[in-house]
Amino acid sequence: MPTIAVIGASADRRKFGNKCVRAYASRGYTVYPVHPRETSVEGWPAFRTILDVPPGRLDRVSVYLPAAAGMAVMADLVRREIGEVWLNPGADDPAIVARARELGLTVIAGCSIVDIGIAPHDLPE
Repeated sequence: MPTIAVIGASADRRKFGNKCVRAYASRGYTVYPVHPRETSVEGWPAFRTILDVPPGRLDRVSVYLPAAAGMAVMADLVRREIGEVWLNPGADDPAIVARARELGLTVIAGCSIVDIGIAPHDLPE
């Protein structure tokens, strides 16, 4: 099964961090929600940081964080083996994109939900 960590996952079904968890789960991904205060998101156990996610390669990481928080997680991302890092709208500050590339991450600025063929606004709340 492909894997994805969703940084900024949320138990609030109206938030895109939650919609991402549901969208990827519906496409057969093993989902690792990452949030410092959630214990689970949509039935998936949540992890406080990306470093707490079980070891192994992550095919994708999808980021839903404001700029300051997004910049702070970049150093942790390079400590993991990751295929792609998706910086979703609102998390795609040019300075974060530049920093991710500087660190050698494969970064994509865009909506990771749309990339798998799902319109986020079509997901029920």
